Amino acid sequence: MSGSMRIVVMGPSGSGKSTVGAFLAQTLGARFVDGDDLHPEANVRKMAAGIALDDNDRLPWLRLVGEALRGEERIVVACSALRRTYRDLIRDEEPDAFFAELTIARAVLEERMRLRTDHFMPAALLDSQLAALESLEADEGGIRVDESADVRTASAAIAAAVQRGEGPAPRAQSLR
Repeated sequence: MSGSMRIVVMGPSGSGKSTVGAFLAQTLGARFVDGDDLHPEANVRKMAAGIALDDNDRLPWLRLVGEALRGEERIVVACSALRRTYRDLIRDEEPDAFFAELTIARAVLEERMRLRTDHFMPAALLDSQLAALESLEADEGGIRVDESADVRTASAAIAAAVQRGEGPAPRAQSLR
């Protein structure tokens, strides 16, 4: 696949954003950025203490995500981008951002978060993430990939949607 592409793999903590995003970037020959690495240290400390971020915490971080997208021709960023307003902030920085939403059942998210030991986000914050989650809307450019997809299948579905230039009317795509 040639040409520019700026992809955000989105979803709540534990959805597989980083895993899918890194695989997708490698497949596409794009740079991968984990949005968690763009958080200011104060945000990381807050989340590690079990305190949910508020919009004042998130806004500068979301702008950094958008700037990272704008700064590269071929890039995949893993970022929660939970609310429409957050995605709009990212699009303010990079209007061509394509969003790939990973849709995962709560029980699966909880289990994944409980089992991982190398991440600052505690499972206790899952409810706040799900409360904030607003799925992609019909007028947003992107695709929704459901939990039945393994990493390769999810990445292939996202790459195909980007290549087709899919825009409005995202639907959860069953990949069973």
